[in-house]
Amino acid sequence: MNFLLSDALADGPAAAAGQGDPILGLLFPVGLVIVLYFFMIRPQVKRQKEHKKMTESLGKGDEVVTSGGVVGRVMDLGDNFATLEVAAGVQIKIRRSAVESVLPKGSIKEM
Repeated sequence: MNFLLSDALADGPAAAAGQGDPILGLLFPVGLVIVLYFFMIRPQVKRQKEHKKMTESLGKGDEVVTSGGVVGRVMDLGDNFATLEVAAGVQIKIRRSAVESVLPKGSIKEM
């Protein structure tokens, strides 16, 4: 009886043969990465593409809502910035990427 050897090592190579294929041990982590890709990464990339397309298609006169909740009409557009009219004679400059959504025409009058 030797206390320095564990029972698994004392049994010899016959006990080590029952451990299984190491490739099957990698199957769960690989499957988990695939599931995370389809449920988390792919939808986020799709939303980013849609937002970029929306900000590129902005035009003068569009009524928009910014990510900060400001509602206004686009008065001027640059490459990175847009000028919004939020009230009569009040204009602010925002980044184009801050536009969250484009409202239907006439939405500002209803507010």
